[in-house]
Amino acid sequence: MIPLRDEQETTACSVATCGIIFITSLVFVWQMIAGVDQQAVAYTFGFVPAKYTMTQMAAYFSLLNKVSSPFTYMFLHGGFLHFIGNMWFLYIFGDNIEQKLGPFRFIFFYLACGLLAAFFHFLLNHSSAVPTVGASGAVAGVMGAYFLLHPGNKILTLIPIFIFPLFVNIPAFVFLGLWFFIQFINATGPGAGASAGIAWWAHIGGFLSGMILIGVNMKLPKAGVSEKIDGYIQKKHSPRLHVITPEAEPSGGSDLYGTIVLTSLEALTGTKKLVTVPWGFKKSVYRVVVPAGVRRGSMLRLKGMGKSIPGMPPGDLLLRIDIKNAI
Repeated sequence: MIPLRDEQETTACSVATCGIIFITSLVFVWQMIAGVDQQAVAYTFGFVPAKYTMTQMAAYFSLLNKVSSPFTYMFLHGGFLHFIGNMWFLYIFGDNIEQKLGPFRFIFFYLACGLLAAFFHFLLNHSSAVPTVGASGAVAGVMGAYFLLHPGNKILTLIPIFIFPLFVNIPAFVFLGLWFFIQFINATGPGAGASAGIAWWAHIGGFLSGMILIGVNMKLPKAGVSEKIDGYIQKKHSPRLHVITPEAEPSGGSDLYGTIVLTSLEALTGTKKLVTVPWGFKKSVYRVVVPAGVRRGSMLRLKGMGKSIPGMPPGDLLLRIDIKNAI
């Protein structure tokens, strides 16, 4: 299952989330093109429990390295799929948590989740000499916070069935609960010992840490800095892909009605969107061109996408324009 977006839109750009993704991307590019010894990098900047428990290994590393490794490990990755998977999940779930916390608190929250994930891994693998790298623990913390704050949100999920894409809206508590269950099974199942190099307990620890830390944060007073910053980072565009749940017209005709949400800038200049419309277990993606100068309440007509009634031509789908942050 591949999450594509969630229905909980944010009003401001997620500068902290994008900043973390940018820095992690730079580190990954450095890993790939600098010609460095990847094993040496993993042991030097990765989190290795044996650095702290085995005298022979500890002698090779300075105090500064031992203090910094629980932080630097989360910016390294073992391969492209490892890197892109972590950054995509952070992109999907991070913006909502950042909007709740503000960019500065979000950075501390992210680092704290990664640190606690490493500590959780250390408790259960204190003598391991295998280096742990990756943002999975920190990202799991973001997912744990999302699970607690937005359990009923729908996650638009791509499920590839052979060559056919199936788009399904899955409640966040189901999507994230299933993800957590898979981590737990991998950590405790019969083949857990064979999964060398994958810190399943760090994933679990990060997820639980995120739930605890977001609960603590909600009780802390706000300084008001985030509200001041939001005015400068307001989003100019709505999501590219929209999920439309059509409703039939009251008269019982063949036309269907839905709503598409734009920003005021998109309404002014025009835009192009992708629309997915659920029909039972089938979903299709359609391209919609929104002309410049549309107003709230305007209607876009999609020919032949309404109901099919025997003896009548297919109805149309009429999309009503809604405009957020209207000017």
